Amino acid sequence: MRRFIKDIFMFIPFAGLFYLLATFLWGYSIPMEYKPNINYKIGSIGHMHSRLSEVGNYKDVDILFLGSSHAYRGFDTRIFSDHGYHTFNLGSSSQTPIQTKILLERYLDKLNPKMVIYEMYPETFMIDGVESTLDLIANDRIDKLTLRMVLKINNIKTYNTLLYALAHNALRLNEAFEEPRQKEGDIYIQGGFVEKEEGCDLPVEQYEKKKIILDEGQVAVFSDIVHELKTRNIEVILVYAPIPHSNYDRYLGNEYYDSIMKGYSAYYNFNGIEALTDSLNFYDSHHLNQNGVKLFNDKLLNVLDNR
Repeated sequence: MRRFIKDIFMFIPFAGLFYLLATFLWGYSIPMEYKPNINYKIGSIGHMHSRLSEVGNYKDVDILFLGSSHAYRGFDTRIFSDHGYHTFNLGSSSQTPIQTKILLERYLDKLNPKMVIYEMYPETFMIDGVESTLDLIANDRIDKLTLRMVLKINNIKTYNTLLYALAHNALRLNEAFEEPRQKEGDIYIQGGFVEKEEGCDLPVEQYEKKKIILDEGQVAVFSDIVHELKTRNIEVILVYAPIPHSNYDRYLGNEYYDSIMKGYSAYYNFNGIEALTDSLNFYDSHHLNQNGVKLFNDKLLNVLDNR
């Protein structure tokens, strides 16, 4: 029995090393469609690599933007600069509060914002956070915060992708990577904003009704974020950025959601902007085109001026 236990303990390091090697070889050599549990894509949609490569050049900003793709596609840093605000956009695709907290732990001290404008799309409280975790694993540094995030998400895809990323980084396979400023109709703008090239009009669609049910774990992390920011005397403004009316109307419980957000900090739902139309000011079922961004940002700037 003692010999058996000894053999088990001797086998564990070998098995771990073999799994790491197999994960790397599989992830490196097999096409994406054949490896559903490994998803490592540096320079993925949303220019997260460019954003995080640039964030070190910013400090003592007036406004820090946080949130999902509605943030980095919705808050144009150039428009705010024209109005005298020094800003940085730290949004990322499908960013849930779990990833927001990691980003703040890494970059809040350096950015040292006077104000945080946090984009509040309700779906970010309803999803598991896997997509955004994979985005950070591939495009940000890997440290103990990464491990904590992966353990909290607790998904086989994030575990495997983290192992692959560790091997990938150890071999320095990313050193020569440079993300193009323009790709797939997106243009990266200094300060973290992503501008969408003008495309075709968005057709009016009908969406299946969906009830807003917030994940308690995500809400708890969000509460910690707001508390930490206010403890630092950072003004927090929560913003529900515009989505197409046809998409917004699908959600059951919008008033309930608004009431919850108002309990945390100053909160503004911009989905009532009459000047925005689905067919002219959005390029897909979620995101504003540049004309829509200008209208939305002007409304938000009016709010800031009035405050």
